Amino acid sequence: MSSDESKVVDEDVKVLHSMGYAQELSRRMHTFSNFAISFSIICILSGGINSLAQATSGAGGIGIGIGWPLGCFISGVFAICMGQISSAYPTAGGLYHWGSILGNRFTGWLTAWFNLLGLITVLGAINAGTWTFFEGAFPGLGITNNLTNQTIFLAIITGGMAIINHYGIGLTMKLTDFSGYLIFATSVILAIVCLIFAPSWDVSRLFTFHNYSGDPGGGVWPAVSNSWVFLLGLLLPIYTITGYDASAHTSEETVDAARSVPKGMVSSVLWSAVFGYIMLSAFVLMIPNMDDAAKQGWNVFFWAMDARVPPGIKEALYIAIFISQLLCGLATVTSASRMIFAFSRDGGLPFSKALAKVSPKYRTPVTAIWTGAILSWLFVWGASVVSIAGTSAYTIVVSCTVIFLFFSFVIPITLGLFTYGSSKWPKMGPWNIGRPAYSLFAILSIISMILIFFIGVQPPNDWALNITVGFVVLTALVWLLLERNRFQGPPIGDMIAKRQAEIRAAEAAVGETH
Repeated sequence: MSSDESKVVDEDVKVLHSMGYAQELSRRMHTFSNFAISFSIICILSGGINSLAQATSGAGGIGIGIGWPLGCFISGVFAICMGQISSAYPTAGGLYHWGSILGNRFTGWLTAWFNLLGLITVLGAINAGTWTFFEGAFPGLGITNNLTNQTIFLAIITGGMAIINHYGIGLTMKLTDFSGYLIFATSVILAIVCLIFAPSWDVSRLFTFHNYSGDPGGGVWPAVSNSWVFLLGLLLPIYTITGYDASAHTSEETVDAARSVPKGMVSSVLWSAVFGYIMLSAFVLMIPNMDDAAKQGWNVFFWAMDARVPPGIKEALYIAIFISQLLCGLATVTSASRMIFAFSRDGGLPFSKALAKVSPKYRTPVTAIWTGAILSWLFVWGASVVSIAGTSAYTIVVSCTVIFLFFSFVIPITLGLFTYGSSKWPKMGPWNIGRPAYSLFAILSIISMILIFFIGVQPPNDWALNITVGFVVLTALVWLLLERNRFQGPPIGDMIAKRQAEIRAAEAAVGETH
């Protein structure tokens, strides 16, 4: 590490100390690595492909041509607001601290609870989608698509992701950096292949609406009105363009976090939106016939690839996409575990002492890593068991993910709207868009959250409403019965000064020196 970089790291640590926390995690990530971890979780080769039928079996080509940029814009307004707050408060588990500092201990606890639920369900959704892709891409392996095989597959890949995270941020960082390059390259190559083998470049297809809900769309959506089928298709980009909060969750492992984190967050959304639009638009142009494609339902990607792309090229693309999806899950384990770690060190979860413990050898929150991985696996298994009336586990977990994550995003954003420039938020970070722009994007975020909730609980996603209501009831019970009188929130005022001795002891325990 150069002397200039050492000075930057020292400043990062001072900021962390001023918030009452020790530098226990290893600060080794730079701007690209912070960007890459969010870009890897967004992974247009995961959600963009596995959820493709939500557009093609809904409103047709316009679901990509208009729906994709609109959904990406919705995600973008959240990312910009979160980037503004993260620059001022660059800590692991960022959203939890934002909700607490800009509000109170209850709003912080609520933000953390829903963000944690969102991260657990998004990890489950990613890995469930990876299973679906694996089973469809490699039928020659003869693996039957049933609950037992799915459960075993998810246990193996989720366990592998946890093991890699267990052994330090260094290997994880190298793999997510590689994932960033792989996603860029594969999406470009896939787009080129699609354009080469497209029967024609009929760009008007991207702006042609057709209501394929019901039987014409293979039953992906029930029969609904024209406006609703278009709105339902927005779940494709909105679900795909999530995970950028990972940049905030890894703040304490990022050099020059106050600048690198907001840049990583916003740029990951921007580049995912651009490359995703190019890739998916090229795919729509390659489709032999939109009516036939809609009937394929969830199988549309493999159906079109089989119809147009020669063997060899197709299998090479499948391998690259599969690896990207695995690395997407790997980055999500990192994000979820840092959220669990940050929340637990302030006593926000049961067994907090164990969950907040950092391995002196690997400088990772080992218990938090394995807890997040196991909970995500159990969630997908539970969703698979309750799947009814043709509603897949993947559809259920996708809808829950969108609701939980964006709800956790909007709480601190809304609080920031009212506290920007006040005693609760007196100092802006070096990445500053200004009060007028923040207010505009915050209002757009609130409006978008209302829309996301209504879209997310429409049939066949109504099971997501039941699950959401169940978790809200559970949240209320946990707060009222366990946490209301126990949970103190992040340190403030005199508590920060009193923690300095604990901070030095914690850093000495993991061998951290300054």
